[in-house]
Amino acid sequence: MLFYQDKKYPTQKGESWLDACGRLRLHDVLAVCVGGEPRDLSDTAKGDARALTYQDEEGRRVYERTLRFVMLLAASDIYPGLRLRVENSIGRGLLVSVLNARFGPKAVKRLEDEMKRVCALALPFVRTEVNDREAIEYYRAKGQNDKAELLAWREKATFPLYECGGMKDYFYGVMAPDTSRVGVFALSSTQGGFVLRLPDPASPDVPAPLAPTKKLLETFRESNAWQRILGVENAPDLNRLTRSGEIREFIRVNEALVDMKINSIARRIMEKGARLVLIAGPSSSGKTTFCNRLFIALRVLGARPVKLSLDDYYLDRDKVPLDDDGKPDLECVEALDTPLINRQLKRILKGEEVEVPTFDFVTQKRAKATHRLRVEPGAPILIEGIHGLNDKLTGSIPAAQKFKIYISALINLNLDDHNRIRTTDARLIRRLVRDSAFRGTPVEKTLDMWPSVRRGEDRYIFPYQEKADVMINSSLVYELAVMKKYIYGPLCRIPPENPDYAQARRLVKFLNYIQSADVEDEIPLNSLLREFIGGSCFYREDEK
Repeated sequence: MLFYQDKKYPTQKGESWLDACGRLRLHDVLAVCVGGEPRDLSDTAKGDARALTYQDEEGRRVYERTLRFVMLLAASDIYPGLRLRVENSIGRGLLVSVLNARFGPKAVKRLEDEMKRVCALALPFVRTEVNDREAIEYYRAKGQNDKAELLAWREKATFPLYECGGMKDYFYGVMAPDTSRVGVFALSSTQGGFVLRLPDPASPDVPAPLAPTKKLLETFRESNAWQRILGVENAPDLNRLTRSGEIREFIRVNEALVDMKINSIARRIMEKGARLVLIAGPSSSGKTTFCNRLFIALRVLGARPVKLSLDDYYLDRDKVPLDDDGKPDLECVEALDTPLINRQLKRILKGEEVEVPTFDFVTQKRAKATHRLRVEPGAPILIEGIHGLNDKLTGSIPAAQKFKIYISALINLNLDDHNRIRTTDARLIRRLVRDSAFRGTPVEKTLDMWPSVRRGEDRYIFPYQEKADVMINSSLVYELAVMKKYIYGPLCRIPPENPDYAQARRLVKFLNYIQSADVEDEIPLNSLLREFIGGSCFYREDEK
């Protein structure tokens, strides 16, 4: 039985899922999910399966990896020897760097045209199983040493390869049946490469628009420069450091780079004379630890900053707007008492004393108790929260008095040149580790909540990121080597019948290529990573 858009379609004996989709004219199906595992449409139709389309998270991943194959196939035909590196998400697209050639708009357009030609040919993807030795020899013969090195860390004896148009490759997941299924895309030229734009989820027949991303691109370039300093681009580079013990020195250098960035931000705040420092970012970006470290950096420069918690300004739960599921939408800015925030901030900036409210998370209501707050003349006020970049929060405060900071864990470590580790997955691992250790939340519950968290980020955080005065990448290049041992076992124990099994398996798959490191004694007590693994000097009371 094939489940497609809440409808059931019977399959026929001996046919494949592809045959069934063709017979039923379900031409937007990219793959199927059987027993919690994504499967190729070429598999024989047995049992029950859920159709995966571009409207599903897993379907979008199938589309993306298939399109990456098309991109590399097209590039190998018209630009032999061109080295492409898939690096980061840019809205609904991928930032691709060209590492060994100048690649201007004309070259980008030629590549786009060749990709469209490949898609129009409807070339099939054929999967075969080879042993690890064969796969490693194949990649070495092709000069793809990054992939060959990655496979050396793999424990399984066999390895899947897809062949299409005479090229063989694997992108750590299933592919669409043929190249015609990924014909909606566009390439936009950028410095050092291009952005591969995927379909717009709201209108899958057209490529998603490329939103302004100047500051985000600058942050990626800075992070790439850091990785050149650190000498680590792909998972095998990190694994070698772990195995040799050099990861300890690596951690010190990585943490020193973060220190340097935080200190530079503090100097910019002082130079501007900003009174209100607003810190925003998506879940598990390390906002709270960053706020504490920025507080100290400002103290070093002679300032007397104070911190103000937005949690105290929550409205009573019965006054919070409802989300699409009819539950209180705690992610929206209307869940906060923004009129009171604006009134009190104006008074605080004038040097007046205010009675700051206190929110009782047990009763889900504002408590009767308040606390008084007065700020020294000229002292910065640090406010950390997801709506910091939204002017509704502080609309009554002049822009000249504000300094906006966007923080996110924009991981730059890849598995290999063509297979990135998604920022979303890296943040999810942080959240899983923290929630399990310090919030008593089972791994299964965090996985179940994650799609809702992501929807809130798309709606309330990402649209405002370019409004920041400065962005900081809170990802630590070494962190997955540390985090693996905290979460790998719990993820492996999630059974196939669990609705979030596919999501858990996706994390397990790329963690299989990361060597675990026992180096917690090397991680500074004020590290951003301590917010998730514990032992932070900022949260000692909370962890007792």
